[in-house]
Amino acid sequence: TLSERILFYTGKIHEIHEVRGKDGVGAIMDSMDLEREKGITIQSAATYAMWGDYNINLIDTPGHVDFTIEVERALRVLDGAILVLCSVSGVQSQSITVDRQMKRYKVPRIAFINKMDRAGANYDRVALQLKEKLGHHAVRLQYPIGAEDRFQGLIDLLSMKAYYFDGENGENIREEAIPADMKDEAELRRSEMIEGVANVDDTLGEAFLTDPDSITEKQLREAVRRATIALKMTPVMCGS
Repeated sequence: TLSERILFYTGKIHEIHEVRGKDGVGAIMDSMDLEREKGITIQSAATYAMWGDYNINLIDTPGHVDFTIEVERALRVLDGAILVLCSVSGVQSQSITVDRQMKRYKVPRIAFINKMDRAGANYDRVALQLKEKLGHHAVRLQYPIGAEDRFQGLIDLLSMKAYYFDGENGENIREEAIPADMKDEAELRRSEMIEGVANVDDTLGEAFLTDPDSITEKQLREAVRRATIALKMTPVMCGS
């Protein structure tokens, strides 16, 4: 499901098909007939997409525990991974298995908390589970605007801007100022984020001790990148 969205928003494909869609087309990364029939990934599939000047090589691995060896094979060659978690059920047994594999192969990862528009969605609870159940130093880079049926968009704490996704498939990205009633909370979360990164990155740590208010977005981005690649932290993002 996530791979399908990545391919759509990068312009590689022109329409979105669901894994178990009514039209029977199925997701593009599930090429086997059996995968389409069962609605799960059985063998890993690779493709690429362009995002601006960046070429992203994407490997879609199975999520089902019976096909764990496919995940092992992919993890040996990856530069990074996206650990997809459900905002309702949080860290599940399969998340623990895959996380253990990532740690074994020392793969840096981003945690993406999905399904923010579902009933019972709780971004902060899942981010806390990353810390408690998986032992990650999880740092939240985004803050959702609302949740469940009131989920509207997200606040990027690095650039301090609000993003909304309009159109049928959310393809029209609208950048706006942070809503006035959320400004204080966003400021608070931004300072939490800076502190979280400064704890594991020496360069940012020094800047933080000298003058935390002078830290620029560029400094933050570089520190987040360094600490993530060094496996010292896991950036947490969200969406639907």
